[in-house]
Order: sequence, then structure tokens, then C-alpha cells
Amino acid sequence: MNSLLIVVVFIAFVGVAVVVVYNQLVRRRIEVDNAWSQIDVQLKRRLDLIPNLVETVKGYANHERVALEAVIAARSASLAAGATPHEQAAADNALSGALRQLFALSEAYPDLKANASFVSLQEELSNTESRIAYARQFYGDSVAAYNTAIQKFPNVVVARMFNFAEREFFEAEPAASTPPSVNFGS
Repeated sequence: MNSLLIVVVFIAFVGVAVVVVYNQLVRRRIEVDNAWSQIDVQLKRRLDLIPNLVETVKGYANHERVALEAVIAARSASLAAGATPHEQAAADNALSGALRQLFALSEAYPDLKANASFVSLQEELSNTESRIAYARQFYGDSVAAYNTAIQKFPNVVVARMFNFAEREFFEAEPAASTPPSVNFGS
């Protein structure tokens, strides 16, 4: 009778431990999903601002078609990018580079640089970039915590039982940090 009670208590303890670990892993997985959705929201916000920016620049720098087309193409690629962090990061890197080139053009057009709409859009995009950076950091922290949690013992046992898979980080490629080269025909 005593050994049966010990077995029942042990099974109950293991059952409770599995439930607790499972719930912790679910909470971390939801945090990662939430963090990803925050990146997605900010990227969409930036994509919504770009058409207005392009139209404003067109009025002042109509003959700078290459830079404008690069931004439009990068925006389209970003809209069509897959749902994985790697695909989104690649599209985001291309768009960031195209936007840097577009903003570099403003240096050659003092009237554009002084235009209230352009300045407002540039400021709005700058604020959005800051939000994107914060969302990326939050996502990275969430992914790191989740990936660590599913690899620690005894969590790894529960994670394997319930197919908790590692999540991918949103990483900027080295080319994204390279400053743009702009040629004004000199």
C-alpha cells in the first residue's frame, strides 16, 4: 500500500511538473510570436509611409529615377517577402539601403530638404526606424529566452514531447550597414 501511494505521488508530481514546464514554454512561444508581430506592424507602417515620400521626392528630383525606382522596387519586394524572419530581414535590408540612398539625394536638393512634407515624412520614417530597432531587439531577446528555455533540462524533455522547435533570429546582413554610394553625375 505504501509503495502504491509513493508511485501515485511520484506520477502526480511528474504530471504537475510537465504541465508547469509546458505552460512556461507556451508562454515563451507566445512572447516570441507577439514580438514578431510588433516587428511586422512597424515594417508595415514604414511601407505605408514610403509612397508619400516617393511622391514628394518626385516633385523635386524627377530626374533621379534610379533612386526612386530602387525604393519602389525594394518596397514591392518587402511586401512580397515571405513570413520567415530570414526572408523579412533580407527584404528589410534592401529597403533600408534604398531609403538611405533616397535621403542622401536630399543633400543635392536644398528645396527638397526644406520642404515641410519631406521633412515630416523623413522624421516619421526616422521614428519608425527607431520603433523597428526596438521591436527587433525585443524579438531577439524573446527568441533567445525561448530557445534557451527549450534547451534546458528538464524543459528539453517536454519541448521534444510537444514539438517545440527553435525560432529564427531576425538578423541584419553585413551589407545593410554599408553606407550608400550616391553619384550626382560629377
